[in-house]
Amino acid sequence: MAQLRFVCWNLEGNGAGDPEVRRAAAETLRRLQPDIVLRQEMFRADERGHTIFNEQCRELDMQGVLGPGACTAILFNPRRLNLVRDWSGDRGPHFVLPPTAITLKFPEAGPDASPFNVVSFHFAYASAEQRQLEAEWTTTWADKGWQAPDDSRHVLPAIYGGDANSYPEPGAPGDLPLPDLSAIQDRPHRLHRSRRGPDGVRVPDTEPDHTLRTAGLEDVARHLATAEGGDPAALARTVNSSASHGPDSRIDRVYVTAGLLPAVTGVEVHEVSLGVSDHHIPVVTMDSTVFADVLTGYPRTSART
Repeated sequence: MAQLRFVCWNLEGNGAGDPEVRRAAAETLRRLQPDIVLRQEMFRADERGHTIFNEQCRELDMQGVLGPGACTAILFNPRRLNLVRDWSGDRGPHFVLPPTAITLKFPEAGPDASPFNVVSFHFAYASAEQRQLEAEWTTTWADKGWQAPDDSRHVLPAIYGGDANSYPEPGAPGDLPLPDLSAIQDRPHRLHRSRRGPDGVRVPDTEPDHTLRTAGLEDVARHLATAEGGDPAALARTVNSSASHGPDSRIDRVYVTAGLLPAVTGVEVHEVSLGVSDHHIPVVTMDSTVFADVLTGYPRTSART
């Protein structure tokens, strides 16, 4: 079965300015054989005319788009995917760390197949209210119109991945439990990852996940774990527990519009050492034939641009 592989990684500080860390990170990504890489914390990758970013693309033999402020990026395999549009500057004022959003074509699906949007996001670290605003605006890339060659219009399918700095809503058996806030020793962090509930008591922040799923985006790990014969390993941690920041958590997640779910064949989390990054790497695989079929048969409806 031919596959497409989507990799999502918040590489801490983009290697913290250390070329050796970046090279080790590139080797890790090469082993994962990605077709699309959704990156967060691309800090300083835009310096000296994108020198660092261009090097990171070359090391993976990929093309890429670096989003506003070198906060996020998307790299893609140019032998399988073609860049159609860069949307990254369209929603800048609403984000502390702006997302990267692009439209890609999958030539294997044929010339009449729908393109699809890809979004790399990194929601705000310190404010639940800001994350809520960012999540709401992020959903707009699941509502982008496209004019097909036959002049019909439809909403583009979309794939999202990033660091949500918040928790998934409960409800998936086997998912990591929400933290006991009183056990988080770092009081600012306790504030950053929570919000006031209706009774005035602070609760772990799950609103960004709720917002994305309300807009029709599905957490692929949750989908795969709850499907018949599902794989609970898809719900593995992406951030390790610590004395100051609380228990293991699934902060990094990949979402897709529901029409793409039939193509999803696997979700795994590739763990990396803390010397490289403080986040592990979710990897989503899709059956490329099913993915192509979905794009070819994507329903034509009215849509906003």
